[in-house]
This record gives sequence, C-alpha cells and structure tokens, in this order.
Amino acid sequence: MPERSAYRSFAGLDLEPSLTPDASSSISFHLEENQLKKTMLKTAGYAALATAFVAAAATPAHAAGKVRWKMHSAFPTSQIIQGERAAFVGEAVNKMSGGDFDIKFFEPGALAGGTGYYDGLSQGSFDAAYGTSGYEQGKNTAYAYLSSFPFGPGSDEFYAFFKYGGGEEFAQGLYAKDNIHFVLCGMSPPETSGWFKEEITDLDQLKGLKMRFFGVGADVMQKLGVSTQLIAGGDIYPALELGTIDATEYSMPVVDRSAGFYQITKFNYFPGWHQQATTNYFGVAMDKWNDLDDDYKSMVEIACDANIMQHIAQGNSLQHQAMLDNEADGVQIKTWSDDVLKTLQSAWREVHAEKTAENPDVAAFWELWQAFHNNYKVWGAVGFLPPEFVE
Repeated sequence: MPERSAYRSFAGLDLEPSLTPDASSSISFHLEENQLKKTMLKTAGYAALATAFVAAAATPAHAAGKVRWKMHSAFPTSQIIQGERAAFVGEAVNKMSGGDFDIKFFEPGALAGGTGYYDGLSQGSFDAAYGTSGYEQGKNTAYAYLSSFPFGPGSDEFYAFFKYGGGEEFAQGLYAKDNIHFVLCGMSPPETSGWFKEEITDLDQLKGLKMRFFGVGADVMQKLGVSTQLIAGGDIYPALELGTIDATEYSMPVVDRSAGFYQITKFNYFPGWHQQATTNYFGVAMDKWNDLDDDYKSMVEIACDANIMQHIAQGNSLQHQAMLDNEADGVQIKTWSDDVLKTLQSAWREVHAEKTAENPDVAAFWELWQAFHNNYKVWGAVGFLPPEFVE
C-alpha cells in the first residue's frame, strides 16, 4: 500500500520524503440565516456545561463568595468567531456559578492595547485576558510555538498534544515565570496563507514585499526577502488601503472576509502552511488564580474545553460560504504548488534550527512535541481517508 506522501512531506520537520462596515451583504445574510442554529448550539453548550459541572454542585459555588473579574480580550466582539469565542468563556462561567463568578468582558483598548496585554496581566493590573500566545513571541519565542508553527499539525492533533501530550503543562510552566496561569481555551482551524494584489507566479516576486505576518512564519517569509510586521487585526485593512503593507495574512476565510480584504486584494492563497491550527488561551493573574477555590477553577477549565470544541466546529462550518462569496466578488482562490511548499518548508527548517539554538525553551518544547508527534503519526498517517474518498 502506498504511503500518504503529502502527510509525510509536510506534517512535520522530522518526517520522510486566529468587520468593516461595508463587509458583504451575502455574508451578513448567511450569518443571519444561521442565527437560530447558533443560538440553539449555544444553549445546548450551556446545558452541557451545567451537566458536566453537576459533580461540583455538591459544594455550592456561592460558598466561596462572589468573585468579580475584569477580562481583557485581544479580539473585539464584532469579530466573527474569535470575538464570539472570547465572550463565551465569561458567559459560561457566569451561568455555571449562578452569577456568583462574574467575568466582565472588556473590548480591546479598554484595559490594554489589543495585543499588548501581557505586561498588564503579569503585573495584576487586570484579572484575566483572552488572546493567543503568538502575540507574546517578543517575550519568549517559545510562545510562538505554543500558538502555531509552520508545517505543524491540524487542530485534532494539536488539541490532543495539549491535553494528553504535556503541552498545556509545558505552557503553564512558561507562563508561571511571569505570574500568569495559562488555560488552553481556543483552537482555530487552518488559515489562509496570504492575500496579494498580484498573482504570485515566482517566489522572487516576494522580495521587497511589505506584508503583515504572524508568528514564526514571519521569519520564514523574511528568508524569502519579505519585510514583515505584526499588525493587529483591526489595523490591517487601513494599512492595505494606504499602502503601508502590500499583502497580508490574518485568519480563516470568513474572518478575513469580514475584515474586507477581498475589496483590495484579489489573490487569496492556500493552504495555510504557517498556521494549520492556532491556539487561544485564557490567562489569569497568578494571585487571582490561586485565590479561587477548586469549584471556580473547574468552571473556568470546563468553559474553556467547551469553547475549544465550539471553536473547531464553528470554524470549520463557515469557511465555504466566505470562499464562494470571495470568488463572486472577483477573488481568485490559489493554491501553492508542491515545489513552493517545499521551498517554504526548507526555509522553515532553517528558521527552526536557529530558534532552537537560540532558546532552550524552544528546544524543550520541540522535544516534547516530537515525542507526541512521532507516536501520533503511526495513527495519523493511515487512520484517515484521503479527502477525495470522503462521501
């Protein structure tokens, strides 16, 4: 039986040869059409949370006293999927506690800058934050790996690694050094790999390009001559419009469409080699976490587990319509050739070798990840039907 060559070539280094006012009406209609379904899913989600928490109900939550937290979000509530997922956690905890544990959601900019919340959280300026580790790579490059890394796993494998391969415990150890408790709390499906104003027929076209890029994937693009910068989601559209950047990547198709990129850039490339899955986390100032009783801690953890499942399901369910709407608006959906992916992977391996040599935390993460991945691929390489065989 032939081996799954695509999986072996691109799934990991060792294998063999995360709304503009004029966003489209079709997306708006599609979302309104599905509002009832989403409400039913949310209601079912809360019911499941209550059922899951029944064991803890033997000790009334209010016995611990009322708790009021302020939570910064890196994502605005107006942002489809990411904003909804950020808001869900506090809503779920509030419902499970009967209102005794209230986590108040604050939009980006209210307590801290959208992506600039780490220091405030570490210093206890506010109680909690919902974001992604990639925003903190300036503090420690290992944080970028906790968020996502090029030619990495899909959401199923990455989620399994965090929950059963030691990933979450590793993250907690890193964040604890800066007085933050880490709870895995979101998992995005694959992103698109870029929006460009011109078709890319030769990688030499990338040289000198100014591009918004996230995580260690930005280092890969720099190897190809791209000038990268990390821009918050809400600032990308005006940067494209003004020519501050020439191209961008940001998120999944439906999120990118809601941001309006299709109005300026007409070539959207796949697959998202740099982010096949991207984690979000719920961070808590350590003193605040330690002050919680076990019931309240369990509520946060249960809410985050439910949020991850919703994130994966919601993320995978909405992309097709955005892609069809993009095409209707003149966007060309492009896929990178195997040769281009191999070039990108080669550049990634150079970047990874540099990061590992520079930072022992990256080396420790990679050792842990590879131990899990080498076991998973025994199953992952043969357990799933190729997409063309799924009916």
